[in-house]
Amino acid sequence: MSGTTEGPTPRAEAAPGAGPSEITRCDHQRPGLSELRDYRAAYAAAALPMAVVDHRGRIARPNDALGGLLGADPASLTGQPAAGLVGLASDGPALRAYNEVLRGARPRFRCVRRLKHTDGRPLWAEVTVVRMGDVADGTGRVLLSVADVSERRELRERLRHLRMHDPVTRLPNRTLFFERLAAVLATPPVPDGSPAPRHGRIGLCYLDIDGFKAVNDTLGHRTGDRLLAAVAGRLTHCAEADGLSTGSPLVARLGGDEFAILVEDSSGTQQLADLARSVLAALQRPFEVTGHRLSVSASIGVVERATAGTSATALMQAADTTLYWAKADGRARWTLFDPERNAHRMTRQSLSSTLGPAVERGEFTLEYQPLVGMADEVVRGVEALVRWNHPRFGLLAPSRFVPIAEEDGTIVQLGRWVLRTACRQARLWQLEHPEDPPLFVSVNVAVRQVRDSDLVTDVAEVLAETGLEPGLLQLELTESAVMGSPGRPLRVLQALSDMGVRIAIDDFGTGYSNLAYLSRLPVSVLKLDGSFVRGFRYEDGAHPSPADETIVEAMVQLAHRLGLTVTAECVETSGQAERLRRIGCDTGQGWLYSRAVAPERIAELIGSRPQDS
Repeated sequence: MSGTTEGPTPRAEAAPGAGPSEITRCDHQRPGLSELRDYRAAYAAAALPMAVVDHRGRIARPNDALGGLLGADPASLTGQPAAGLVGLASDGPALRAYNEVLRGARPRFRCVRRLKHTDGRPLWAEVTVVRMGDVADGTGRVLLSVADVSERRELRERLRHLRMHDPVTRLPNRTLFFERLAAVLATPPVPDGSPAPRHGRIGLCYLDIDGFKAVNDTLGHRTGDRLLAAVAGRLTHCAEADGLSTGSPLVARLGGDEFAILVEDSSGTQQLADLARSVLAALQRPFEVTGHRLSVSASIGVVERATAGTSATALMQAADTTLYWAKADGRARWTLFDPERNAHRMTRQSLSSTLGPAVERGEFTLEYQPLVGMADEVVRGVEALVRWNHPRFGLLAPSRFVPIAEEDGTIVQLGRWVLRTACRQARLWQLEHPEDPPLFVSVNVAVRQVRDSDLVTDVAEVLAETGLEPGLLQLELTESAVMGSPGRPLRVLQALSDMGVRIAIDDFGTGYSNLAYLSRLPVSVLKLDGSFVRGFRYEDGAHPSPADETIVEAMVQLAHRLGLTVTAECVETSGQAERLRRIGCDTGQGWLYSRAVAPERIAELIGSRPQDS
């Protein structure tokens, strides 16, 4: 046979003394040359970009796919540092993990890196590094594979964009807004390990469209959506104009007709105020939408503060509160967050939530202000004034909590307690001073007590329980609550009057009184508002008001002709008292005689002149 004929595949020679079994076992464990050639061919032709990296981190054998991915000749990659080629060298944590694989400290490492093709186009690559050999015997190598995941990444980004943006306005939605807000407020450590704020200050304009619901209800949701898209365009324009030098603020639609403009690096309150003004001006220009010319406005809550110590929850609560203020103040305006006003609101909420339990815990008390006969200055009765001994805020006057109680309905529960306590005290004075004329007690009644409770039954039960005569109880209602009250309120007042209880109109003269209607009401007393009495000053050098005197004199004469008695409130000087006496007022009440005092002090005044005691 000629030498061109290939002989059998060479076999490993047996070591001296080796038997057939040893030779067979060695052949079985070691791949043949043809098999190695097959592995190498498969490695070179593999579609997945790969490279064998030696223990020093340099590329020992790249495949063709890696060269194609990086836009380079595979041979030119040999000997180059692998970390630099796949973007690991510039990333500290990734580089440390990669080196741990090279040293055998960890078996594998995977990350995603943004690379650049030699033609300039970017690509996203999933880099995987896996150990192949043993570090101890010096064969420690790793297999580097680089998978192009650009399409997968782009798809994920498109899906994220759809999830994070509003389909109507194309603006970032609530989810993306709060994600960005959280990132702005985060305070990562600086290299030396000490915490440092990422941004100095932050600003937020939180707005909604005034009357947007009417557009949806009358013109339909299609027009409403077009209007929202148009509003979004103008907001974006305002934000871009604001951020010409510092980067545009983030404009987001939070839901419905609510939008937010986040200023990540605010220069101060003035920047936010200017932005809010520009937004109002932009939205006040008419919109042309689906053939309709629409004019809208917006209410804007503005918050600006340091990022240090600020949370996303606190910032949004402040913005929501300030937006509410803007609407309450008349809409079509912007309002800046006011910590003092917010503290008052928080106090109000705290009082509202604890009013009911406070009545049950006995935190309320009554003080009494004398009602004095103008002719002889003898105490004829008292007005019961409620106070709240609040465990946190101290002694609170009625003006701090009665309006809240009227709003939430707690006034019914509180009013029953005041009525019962005042009647019990009046009866006690009567029993302790049987030789003196008994004092009547005047109790304020809110209109909600008349409408939402069985006031007639409550009064009857209290009078029966305490033994107080009906004629010694006077119920005071404001003029606005009594005048022109048809239906049930008027029937309630008539039933109380038929029972013998006196009805007084408080703050008379401040409302729009129908004097003809007054004659048909079951009223016994008119209490003149203190604003009229203040015009009667002489001692402090102020000139008395002739108009006030004329009005008071006319009201006193009218009341007497209707069979009513008149009480003047806020009597502070003897000159006022003398003039009111000449005009014909029956009783007076004010600091000239006494402030509201404890019941023990009233006991000392029974049968005497307050100024002499």
